[in-house]
Amino acid sequence: MNVRRVVTGQARDGKSVFQSDQEVEPVRLPLMAGLEFRRVWGGDETTKLPTDGAEPSAPAFFPPAGGYRFTFVTLPPEGSTTIPADLDLEQAVAEVNETLPGMMDHMEPDNPGMHTTDTVDLDLIITGELDLELDDGAEVHLRPGDCVVQNGTRHAWHNRTSEPCTMLSILVGARRA
Repeated sequence: MNVRRVVTGQARDGKSVFQSDQEVEPVRLPLMAGLEFRRVWGGDETTKLPTDGAEPSAPAFFPPAGGYRFTFVTLPPEGSTTIPADLDLEQAVAEVNETLPGMMDHMEPDNPGMHTTDTVDLDLIITGELDLELDDGAEVHLRPGDCVVQNGTRHAWHNRTSEPCTMLSILVGARRA
């Protein structure tokens, strides 16, 4: 799936303008074979308007409290991809940490795919199907058009079909009490 990002802003005279129009290239990493991430937009604080449309700072994959992220994630069918046998694991983890800062901090090494973040995630299945698993093993099956409001819960995504699944995720930074 191609993702085109069109960004608007305002010129000094207050006139609305197109600031940019470009394809968002997928991020693919050897350690996460078959997964694709398209980081469309995000910021680490509430945007002040008017804005010229310049891309705000959003270095970490998950936003801090008050921040947000707009991303697409494509998950391959489980078992359809393998990590290369000759993969340098230390280097691969370093590449994930450099490309998607903070991602690995939230993943559970002993429970692949299971993670918890301090975010409210607004997820929409675009194509394909996914199963959402919670920490007690409860699951729900999701199809295109299904939405999830993920309120900082421990969870994992499973694609148990034969086709990739693309999900739109808007992540809103929250505070855990």
